[in-house]
Amino acid sequence: MSVVDEIKERLDIVEVVSRYVPLKKAGRNYKGLCPFHSEKTPSFVVFPDTGTWHCFGACGTGGDLFSFIMKRENVDFGEALRMLAPMAGVSLERPTVASSVEEQRRQRLLEITAAAAAYYHRLLLGNEGERARAYLAQRQISSETIERFQLGYAPDAWEALQHHLRGQGYAPADLEAAGLIIPRSDGTYYDRFRDRLMIPIHDLRGRPIAFGARLLPGGREADERAQPKYINSPQTLLFDKSRELFGLHAARQAIRAAGAAVIVEGYMDVLSAHQHGFANVVATMGTALTEQQLRRLKRDTSRFILALDADVAGQAATLRGVQQAREALDRTWVPTPTAGGLIRFEERLEAQLRIMTLPPGQDPDQVIRADPQRWAQLVDEAQPVVDYFMRLVTDELDLSTAWGKAEAVDRLTPLIREVADDIERAHYIQKLARQVQVDEQIVQSQVLRPRRRQERPGPPLPAEEEAVPREAGVFRRLEAEAHCLAQLLQWPELLPELDVRLQALQVRPLSSADFSQVVDQEVFDALLQAQVTDQAWDAEAFQEGLEAPVQERWRQLLSYGSALPSLPEAQAADDLVNVVLRLRLGRLRRRLAELRYLLEEAQGEGDGQAVAEYGKTVQEYTAEMGRLQQVLNERTWSGRRRAL
Repeated sequence: MSVVDEIKERLDIVEVVSRYVPLKKAGRNYKGLCPFHSEKTPSFVVFPDTGTWHCFGACGTGGDLFSFIMKRENVDFGEALRMLAPMAGVSLERPTVASSVEEQRRQRLLEITAAAAAYYHRLLLGNEGERARAYLAQRQISSETIERFQLGYAPDAWEALQHHLRGQGYAPADLEAAGLIIPRSDGTYYDRFRDRLMIPIHDLRGRPIAFGARLLPGGREADERAQPKYINSPQTLLFDKSRELFGLHAARQAIRAAGAAVIVEGYMDVLSAHQHGFANVVATMGTALTEQQLRRLKRDTSRFILALDADVAGQAATLRGVQQAREALDRTWVPTPTAGGLIRFEERLEAQLRIMTLPPGQDPDQVIRADPQRWAQLVDEAQPVVDYFMRLVTDELDLSTAWGKAEAVDRLTPLIREVADDIERAHYIQKLARQVQVDEQIVQSQVLRPRRRQERPGPPLPAEEEAVPREAGVFRRLEAEAHCLAQLLQWPELLPELDVRLQALQVRPLSSADFSQVVDQEVFDALLQAQVTDQAWDAEAFQEGLEAPVQERWRQLLSYGSALPSLPEAQAADDLVNVVLRLRLGRLRRRLAELRYLLEEAQGEGDGQAVAEYGKTVQEYTAEMGRLQQVLNERTWSGRRRAL
């Protein structure tokens, strides 16, 4: 139970509100004069069964216990929380994300890593860094790029860094936890990085969290053949190599502007690309492309270009990367009519995957330095993944044999099936049929054949059923309000588009007033504020500064949202519009039920003025319900079916 729910459970909303408003029992409920506007006929009603209140008069506002205190006392959620907690006998001394031991340790490691980056950078620019600067000059890395990426130099010494940082008050245990020093058997330590070009790895907020270190030619370390060319920081509390992408902190805006992310393998590839104006390039730092990395990129684009080597090893890496992408990237379910007149849900990959083939023997850095325009051309000519694999498969297999034909169709069918556009999918069916010299209808039947059950779990129920994946835990059947928030947390950039679409339907924009629970209102308001202050959505930074109950609710909603089947951006926006319409219809139904009860009570008491005012409000709500229902009917297939 959250602290907000605990406070609500312990406090009687009628008792608390009565301290501000004289209430009179009206059946199971209580009513009085609204404290938020002048009126003569009581229109302010408290519903103890649901722990809510609502003004049916000029205000038209309502909410729960917290929203009442916030509005009456003119305080924010945090202050209301601290006012109500003592009244309920609830302690707020619970660790938050910001005050937890782990977070304090994380902040300490961030300080240490930033101090190490500054130290290495200063050495690169001084006398000690002459060889490293010569290497960078050889690679044509400019001083501007050195400054932008805070490149540095680790001196050819065993304990230089630790002496520097220990002099600033940092303990050896923390330096080891940051991955900067390594313990000896005698209890002393030595620096992990020595005589290397230091390349800081930054988090999404631009803070150094780890390092990549390049062996310098001509040094003592280079003479030791066992030394790898590149070494990275080990996994730490800050750094997980499988999650991070080098250069992403500097590439996010460019990725959004270009509508695509170019994925390369090495640090120097990224440095050279950004230096020449190709800022939408990131690197996997020598590892295979991972699901976590793709999820991070998916926040900014759904178009990925893999720029890997043209040799056999590069093709193998491409195969692994594309397979990982197909497994990791979001998919959407598209209703497809069957021959029998039924509807089957077909799965489509919600991403564009393209393969960029580099000239033989060249890596991205070499291509860019030799001819930047050639690089731009190669990016533009990147092949859709289906075309790329069609070429590989048909080159590898003997298509004059029955087995070769069957194998080619078997390998390529899953890729063609995932193409979202109907015309593109038809094009690839025709192309494959020509290549294997088989009737097009046969290939099409293979593509349209439903997936075997073990290939991938079946589609969710239609959104109109508001069914929720089992993994969502407490969200077995999620209310429209929480579903709306969960979708917005997955797609924060759709909020302005949502308002535009609602206004086009002559429906007011979404606001915090649409959410009945105060924590949901706080999440929505924080989301609005994040959009105003930070165009680059950073889910981790989003939590900072929020009250603990709001953080808890946010994580709960985010967990639910991540379990939802993904939708294309346009379809996600349509879904949000429908959800908003449904949540408002649900709210109006509840208000009408409450009003009719109050109307019957006023009639029984012979209160003609109250009867007239309640009756007028009933008519207004009924008319608004009819209008919203008509809008929804015109937008949804099931709504149109009900309208027939």
